[in-house]
Amino acid sequence: MAELQNSLLQQIKEQGDLVRKLKAAKEANEKVNTESKIFQDLDEIDRHLSQYSYVSGYMPSKYDIELIKTLNSDINFYKYKYLKRWWYHMRSFSDSEIELFSEACPSVNVIKMLRGCRKSYDEQIQDEVAKLLALKAQLSPEDAAPQKFTLKTPKGTRDYNSQQMTIRNNVLQKITTVFKKHGAECIDTPVFELKEVLTGKYGEDSKLIYDLKDQGGEILSLRYDLTVPLARYLAMNKISNLKRYHIAKVYRRDNPAMTRGRYREFYQCDFDIAGQYDPMIADAECLKVVTEILDALDIGKYILKVNHRRLLDGMFEACGVPADKFRSTCSTVDKLDKLPWDEVRTEMINEKGVTPEAADRIGEYVRLNGGSELAQKLLEDEKLSKSKSAVEGLEGLKLLLHYCELLGIQDKILFDLSLARGLDYYTGVIYEAVLTQPIKIGNEEQAIGSIAGGGRYDNLVGMFDSKHKQVPCVGVSIGVERVFSVLEAKLAAGDISVRTSDIDVYVASAQKNFLDERLKICAELWNAGIKTEQSYKKNPKMLNQLQHCEENGIPFAVVLGESELKRGVVKIRNITTREENEVPRESLVDELRTRIVKLGLKEMNGPVA
Repeated sequence: MAELQNSLLQQIKEQGDLVRKLKAAKEANEKVNTESKIFQDLDEIDRHLSQYSYVSGYMPSKYDIELIKTLNSDINFYKYKYLKRWWYHMRSFSDSEIELFSEACPSVNVIKMLRGCRKSYDEQIQDEVAKLLALKAQLSPEDAAPQKFTLKTPKGTRDYNSQQMTIRNNVLQKITTVFKKHGAECIDTPVFELKEVLTGKYGEDSKLIYDLKDQGGEILSLRYDLTVPLARYLAMNKISNLKRYHIAKVYRRDNPAMTRGRYREFYQCDFDIAGQYDPMIADAECLKVVTEILDALDIGKYILKVNHRRLLDGMFEACGVPADKFRSTCSTVDKLDKLPWDEVRTEMINEKGVTPEAADRIGEYVRLNGGSELAQKLLEDEKLSKSKSAVEGLEGLKLLLHYCELLGIQDKILFDLSLARGLDYYTGVIYEAVLTQPIKIGNEEQAIGSIAGGGRYDNLVGMFDSKHKQVPCVGVSIGVERVFSVLEAKLAAGDISVRTSDIDVYVASAQKNFLDERLKICAELWNAGIKTEQSYKKNPKMLNQLQHCEENGIPFAVVLGESELKRGVVKIRNITTREENEVPRESLVDELRTRIVKLGLKEMNGPVA
């Protein structure tokens, strides 16, 4: 009997999985199969694949195989670049991988299937749900309890304990202090935006945007970063000048690497300057902000790489890359910090349509880095000097490097032609801060890589303005999750210690029946603004109270005793030295304030000689 029940439960589980897969497939298909938008021709398919990785969304299916069988290999890929990207990706799958593709709605003709599959999905779901209910009806009452599930946080997210939150709050406080020192004002925007606001702003990374279900007629997506929402905010409110900072969570459908600080939900800390100003002055201040923050956080040696989008465009032009391939080629060059040149070159040729000769010429440039002398050398380069775009970029970089020297940060700046930053909205100078030494995480050393990045984006606001009014902007984003990973690794290794409580004083009693007196003193200290704590037991043991102080780093304890109270005094105990002194009861607040201030100065300036 037990064997039969176990078999039935397994069938229910498998049937439930099938229903869930069908519903997910239907939802994905509805995104491309509305009455107002169906695949009519190659133009429509190409437009669809600019937003999705595959025919039915972000997962390969039999529909993709049907389409690749329908199309001929002599497609004009220069015209359909997103179709080309999909085409080469589909051809990379093996027969065994293809067998794993979803086949929720079989059809001989993919176009016909895309037009008429919705009803088929509904019918299939209805049939499979009926089978599921029939199986559940066979269960006896005692077996019909809810099935167990693994209790966990969603993939790419995590919880934070008190030590981790203390580290995070301290980091964010230091970053905020620097932002405010440079005159930035704080704003906030919704965690989700209209999907139209985010679409077409991130290049190939658009596939990482989290889409939400239709809510009251609005198609929404979780924000991918804080820059596009800022541009929408400026355009919507007709703001032409603003220096702002914004610290908030963003969301990406990325493959998480938790130990390296790559999550699907994470904080960004942005500093941006919007307004029409003279070249490179605001840009240089953004670089100064980055150096001040990384110096304050003290997480390791770093270098700030800088480049210019106009120089990159000029370099691509000089190397023979067609103008319509600049952005996609730029996205590939941006992978040089993760992939060797050979793999980047292969992607350029096979996926982006760059000729081998052009790719080799690009390879000669992207290996170069240096300072002002490199910018001057490139200005004299025979090929680059003929490109107006390249010359503009190099002149801008020379000016930026000059301002960085005046700001005293020239030794932390590196002009690097391999820096590309793949986001489409950058128009001018781009930069990225990189830790130059690996960090020990667990038992192995790992390269953390980019820890801050940003650049100039002069055209983004105009994309939202009805009259296309431009508001030039430049900004930087601190990759705080990677900072947190470094500091948490140091905490785990014992290199740093964290005090999770800010309590300065613990009110303790050495004898029984002193709760009333403890409460009176706590109220007095709280009213005086002193961070105070006590036991929630009526008659706590003295040893337990002192252990609590030691475990939580509380520096002082006010110890109450019957004889002391009769004489009008209380004891103040230094938890670290265990030294005790009697002070008049009426002087308790002033004495504690003095000791707390002295302790703070000692911690700030080091031990007093």
